[in-house]
Amino acid sequence: MTQIRSLLIGTALTVFATTAVFAQTAAPAQPGVTPAPQSVVAPGSTDPLVQKRDADAQANAEYKASKKISKDHYKQQVHKAQQHRKIEKKAATSEMKEQMQAVPDQVPAQTAPGVQ
Repeated sequence: MTQIRSLLIGTALTVFATTAVFAQTAAPAQPGVTPAPQSVVAPGSTDPLVQKRDADAQANAEYKASKKISKDHYKQQVHKAQQHRKIEKKAATSEMKEQMQAVPDQVPAQTAPGVQ
């Protein structure tokens, strides 16, 4: 019973201390006085596992960015190749049509087999 009572008293004191600290930091400023902006910067960790995690995260981000750029570049190349292919096909078709119109008599008439 004594252990439970001391545990409850300790918990209550911790809660009061935490709320008091929070109330001081969250209290509104005096009217007409603007508080100076505070920038919170966490110092770099000396833990090697945290450093490795951060380095891996940065490497992954760089890899993803590089991969996206490569993918976009590839898409542009494919699009240019498709346009070039269409242009060549159109030019070949028009050249063939011009040749067919220039020499219509030299093309033998084809008949279906069995038709006379």
